[in-house]
Amino acid sequence: MEDEEKVANFIQKGLATQDVLSTIAATGSEAMHCFKTQQFDLILLDLGLPDTSGLELCQYFRQSGSKTPILMLTALGTVADKVAGFEMGTDDYLVKPFDFMELIARCKALINRACDFSNDEENLVIGGLELDLKEKVARREGKTMILTAKEYGLLEYLMRNRGRVVSKVDIAEKVWDINFETGTNFVEVYINYLRKKVDKGFSEKLIHTIVGMGYMIKIK
Repeated sequence: MEDEEKVANFIQKGLATQDVLSTIAATGSEAMHCFKTQQFDLILLDLGLPDTSGLELCQYFRQSGSKTPILMLTALGTVADKVAGFEMGTDDYLVKPFDFMELIARCKALINRACDFSNDEENLVIGGLELDLKEKVARREGKTMILTAKEYGLLEYLMRNRGRVVSKVDIAEKVWDINFETGTNFVEVYINYLRKKVDKGFSEKLIHTIVGMGYMIKIK
């Protein structure tokens, strides 16, 4: 996240030339909202934000359980500054002004490193919903729910894509490994099954229908 509008726009335009989609958050509160509602492969975090410290924001991300790589962009390049960032959980540092191609190289390295460790992930969490990938069990607010194999697969796919709209075609191909036929409604049926188990009895609904586009799991 970057508080200097010109630099943020420059970075976003540069990332677009590399076919990378990005979201700008100008304040710490905006960054927290994005973090809660969307899924990111990498976080670019400025040390100085208008309403909070970048170090405090980094600490917040880590205390929330996020393992998303964090690259700190800062004008402060002393050893003490870097140590403070690493202690809060940042993965790398880049001092401004920087060469854009170095930024891209560091981003790619962090993302690739994260992918190498993705198979070691033990659970997926969004709000009070947790999916234990080793035990193949889902819990919400500590309450275990009984899922069929396909319900589990569907929930895992939604949670891995939290904050993103997934279409019926996506679900059919990734969860059922079949081509989607427009005349069938099995995806809607299983979404309803999952809603009854995940959302029933909770005021905060996690599974949302995006009319005309598909489904999304997120916290409002």
